[in-house]
Amino acid sequence: MNKASFFSPAAGRVIDAPRETRARFGIGDVVRHRNHDFRGVIFDIDPVFANSEEWYESIPLNVRPKRDQPYYHLLAENEDSSYVAYVSQQNLMADAEGGPVDHPSLSQIFDDFDDGRYHLRRGLTH
Repeated sequence: MNKASFFSPAAGRVIDAPRETRARFGIGDVVRHRNHDFRGVIFDIDPVFANSEEWYESIPLNVRPKRDQPYYHLLAENEDSSYVAYVSQQNLMADAEGGPVDHPSLSQIFDDFDDGRYHLRRGLTH
């Protein structure tokens, strides 16, 4: 009874996860990667790793994050481009810059940037 399951389209299978996890960040938070030069806004959270095995295995073993932690979907940006990133909790930190993110998909998911975070569009909340 202390497990929950959900289907992950990215993994192509059902993922087992703990019923409760502690996500350090929330949807709409602006975060920065600890080791790579990009930042982004969180638009979804998986309670544990829920991507493909190929994606996971492509990360070098010496820096591969643990599976049993929250993973965040980000609308990300760096100096060169905008993209979607999937990042483990251990590799994220709050963004000290504090300004808005410049990503072309932001307006599809979020309304306003206020007080350092984005607010979900009304039609997307539960």
